[in-house]
Amino acid sequence: MLKLKKPLMVSASSSGEIFGIVIARKVLLTGLFLLSATMGFGVWGVYSTYQNHQLSVALEQTQRALELVQQRKDARAAELQEQMLADEQKLAVYARALGQMQARISRLDMLGAKLVNVASLDKAEFDFGLEPAFGGPRQPQLTHNTGADIEDRIKSLDERLKQLGTQLTAVDFMMESKRDAQAARPHAWPTEGGWISSRFGPRIDPFNGTPSHHYGVDIANRHGAPILAASRGVVTFAGKMEDFGYVVDVEHGHGYKTRYAHMGSLVANLGDVVEANQLLGRIGSTGHSTGPHLHYEVRRYGELINPRSFMPRG
Repeated sequence: MLKLKKPLMVSASSSGEIFGIVIARKVLLTGLFLLSATMGFGVWGVYSTYQNHQLSVALEQTQRALELVQQRKDARAAELQEQMLADEQKLAVYARALGQMQARISRLDMLGAKLVNVASLDKAEFDFGLEPAFGGPRQPQLTHNTGADIEDRIKSLDERLKQLGTQLTAVDFMMESKRDAQAARPHAWPTEGGWISSRFGPRIDPFNGTPSHHYGVDIANRHGAPILAASRGVVTFAGKMEDFGYVVDVEHGHGYKTRYAHMGSLVANLGDVVEANQLLGRIGSTGHSTGPHLHYEVRRYGELINPRSFMPRG
């Protein structure tokens, strides 16, 4: 039997002999160290791989979050840019509207000054070159004006200026013309052709068959036939009215006023100065109507008069 110093493993053969393997302590310790180191590096490698995977997942989530934040930021920037463009367009509209109103105000100032001269009014009392005088208790200052508020105010002022301009135009026309009542009297047939289909005064209502009063005359005519001014005057209304459809009112001076209703379309505009037989619009059947015709009224100082007295015979 072979004997070695410090056996590590002993085994017996089939013949009964015993063999032993002897390893030096230093070699054994080195082997154990290397085994431990290998296992340690393996565990460290697995842990590092796990850590890298976790870091990769966290980095990917962070990147997605940053992309989402950037998308929101871009969307907000686009929204703000769009809002700025809309505000710029609104400001441009307001600037044009204010420019137009300033032009109207200048025109009204000139008209007012002209009326002062025509009417021989006291220029010191009616000086259109001076700022108007206002007064009243001090009001709290408004802290915020929205675009909608400014737009509503401009629209309201614009409507008021239109009304005022029309009134001054009518006054100027009546004062400047210096015509007598006979010249202002409506005298022309108010359409091209046609015939009187319903007269002024009591009649049977064509819609319900009950007795009613007709405050003008109806002139039946073809669709699109011209509607003409009965005398020279100023258009004081041009638009739509309930029951009457499209309407034009003309002020002729000396208390005379004519109305043209159920029109199919309008040509005249508010404030226009029209001559006798000038086109105001076209025959139609708008409003409460059974067919194409013109409803024609004449007033004198607000009182409705039979228009037949002011229309040529025939």
